[in-house]
Amino acid sequence: MLAALFKDIAINDLLLADRYYCTWEIIALLIKKGSHMLVQNHAQRKPNFSDGRKLNAKDHIIRWRKPKRKPVWMSEEDYQALPCDILIREFSLNGIVYVTTLLGDKKYHKKELAKLYKERWLIELDFRSIKTNMRMEMLRCKSADMVRKEIAIHFLSYNLIRANIARAAMITKKTPRQLSFMTAVQLFNEIKLPLVLLAGNVLMYMIKNSLENMALIAIGRQKRKNQPRAIKRRPKAYPLLKKPRAEACEAMN
Repeated sequence: MLAALFKDIAINDLLLADRYYCTWEIIALLIKKGSHMLVQNHAQRKPNFSDGRKLNAKDHIIRWRKPKRKPVWMSEEDYQALPCDILIREFSLNGIVYVTTLLGDKKYHKKELAKLYKERWLIELDFRSIKTNMRMEMLRCKSADMVRKEIAIHFLSYNLIRANIARAAMITKKTPRQLSFMTAVQLFNEIKLPLVLLAGNVLMYMIKNSLENMALIAIGRQKRKNQPRAIKRRPKAYPLLKKPRAEACEAMN
């Protein structure tokens, strides 16, 4: 699936990816396109900072040789068109090893790159906001055309909420990432009916007051212990419905 997205990566784009994608083939393709990559080092690859050209402490440039076996998702012709080796930069910060095609240590400081890589997690949080907070985990339409419309409506609602979060952040002199998406959703669910019925100065006052209340609860400051990835409530002991309900009812009768 990633191979199908390479055509959408432009020159000088920077791809932030999970450590699973820290492979020679992906990095070589990005270099060939004139793009860049910043990724956490693969768990099975042990770096040796005594090799290559040293830049700083635990920061060096090394040459990666082309593997003998090509990946299954790449054709033999495309694989042979790649160079025999590539130059990459490895650096370690706070016990985490990163791999990048941004070779200049003066222009691209490793602390700034590590901070940028941590922002990749915001993408995961945004997916969670769309799927869980906006209840998009279960699509209810049956036809393909209606499913596309349902997804489009969810995206439209998501963008409208994000736009109002940006307005609230601008009014209160904060950044949008400091405001809670779930708080905004709950607030709009409470005031959506009055917003339809009100007009004039009363409506403008309510909108302004809602934006200010949206910024009251800041996020990103909580420091708590790691939580277990487990379901709190016990699910019902019924099997999954794996056929249309009408067919299941006929089978029962």
